Amino acid sequence: MDKRVPLLELQGRMNRFRKRMDLYYPDWNWVIIFSKVNQYYFTGTMQDGMLIIPNDDEPVFWVRRSYERALDESYFPDIRPMRSYSDAASSISKVPDVLYTETGIVPYAMLQRLQKYIPFRQIKSADNAIMAVRAVKSGYELGIIKKAGRIHQRILEQRVPELLEEGMSESDLAIRLFNVLMEEGHHGFARFGMFDTHLGIGQLGFGESSLYPTYFDGPGGNYGMSPAMPFWGSKERRLKKGDLVFVDVTFGLDGYHTDKTMNYMFGAPIADEAVEVHQRCIELQRKAASLLVPGAVPADIYNEIIKELDAEFLEHFMGYGNQKVRFIGHGVGLQIDEAPVIAAGFTEPLEENMVIALEPKRGVPGIGLMGTENTWLVTSEGGRSITGDSPGLLLV
Repeated sequence: MDKRVPLLELQGRMNRFRKRMDLYYPDWNWVIIFSKVNQYYFTGTMQDGMLIIPNDDEPVFWVRRSYERALDESYFPDIRPMRSYSDAASSISKVPDVLYTETGIVPYAMLQRLQKYIPFRQIKSADNAIMAVRAVKSGYELGIIKKAGRIHQRILEQRVPELLEEGMSESDLAIRLFNVLMEEGHHGFARFGMFDTHLGIGQLGFGESSLYPTYFDGPGGNYGMSPAMPFWGSKERRLKKGDLVFVDVTFGLDGYHTDKTMNYMFGAPIADEAVEVHQRCIELQRKAASLLVPGAVPADIYNEIIKELDAEFLEHFMGYGNQKVRFIGHGVGLQIDEAPVIAAGFTEPLEENMVIALEPKRGVPGIGLMGTENTWLVTSEGGRSITGDSPGLLLV
C-alpha cells in the first residue's frame, strides 16, 4: 500500500501556506522549515534537512540525511542532497534580509550556524501561519483522523475494561494498554509541539494519582515512574476495589492523532458527589461541542462555558488545586497540541474541518480527576464526535 502523501495534497498545502503568509506578513520573502513534523506536512517525509520556501520561486527541500529515503518516501517535486548549509547557500542568488522560520522550536545555535552561510539580518516567526494552515484539515487528513477515531473509540470503550485486574500497578496497565494500541495500529507515541514535552502515549492513574502535579500542561496527572520519568504510571500504586481509573491517551495513525479520555469504576461505584461532577462535565462537553461551528470565536466558547460554573465547581475545574489549566479544548492533528485553543485570548474564528479535542474535567479530592474528552470535527451543525459519544465512568 502506497502511504506517500499525494502530490496534489502537498501542492494544496503549500499554496494555502503561501496565501496565509501573504495575509499575515505581506512583506515576507523567505521561510525555512527545519522541524520534522512541519517537513512532513509540506513534503511528505521527515529528514535531517531544511525546506526553503521563497516568495517568488518554487520551494526546495535540501536533505542531509537521508536523501535516498526522502526520494523513496516523497512526491515532493524538488529534493536535493546537502552535505552542509553551504550547498543550499550556493544556490541562492539573493539573500533575504528577513528570515521567517519556526522560532518556537528551532534552537538559536542552529540559526547561528545557518547564518554563517546565509547572512540574513533578522529572524521573524512563521509559526502562526504554519499552525493556521495545519489547523484546517483536508479530506485526505480527515480520512486518516476518522479512522484513528473509530479505533480509539473501540479501544477505550471495549478493550480497556478487559485489561483491568485487581492488584495490578499503573505501569502494568500502561504496558498492557501500549500493547493493545500497537496491535490496533498505533504509530508508537504521541507527538507534542510544546517545547521539550514528552508523555509516551498519554496519562493514566488510579484514584488520587490522577490529581498528582505534573509538568505537562494538562488537567490530569499521575505519580509517574520516578522524578526522571514522571509519566507512564507508578510501579507502586496498585489497583484496588472502589478505585477510579483515569485513562487519557491518544491514538496515532500514519502521523495523525485523536485524543480521548475515559474513566472507569473498578469493582464498586464511586461516591455520588464524584458521579455528579462527572455528569456535569459531560453536559459541559455537549454544550461546548454545539458551539463548534465555522465563524465561532474560541474565546467566546470558553467564556460561555466558564460563566455557567459557580466558584465551588471552578475551584478544581480543569485541574486540581494549583494544577489548573486555562483551556477546555485544543486542536489535534500531526501533534496533540495544535491550533485552535478553546481559551481566553484566542480570537481567530473557527473554520469548517478543524479538529478539536474538548476535555472538561474536574478534580474531586480523594477520588481523582472526573470528566471526559473526545475529538470533534467543526461543522455547520456543530461539533461531530470522531471518537464516539460514550459518557464513560463505566463500572468494571
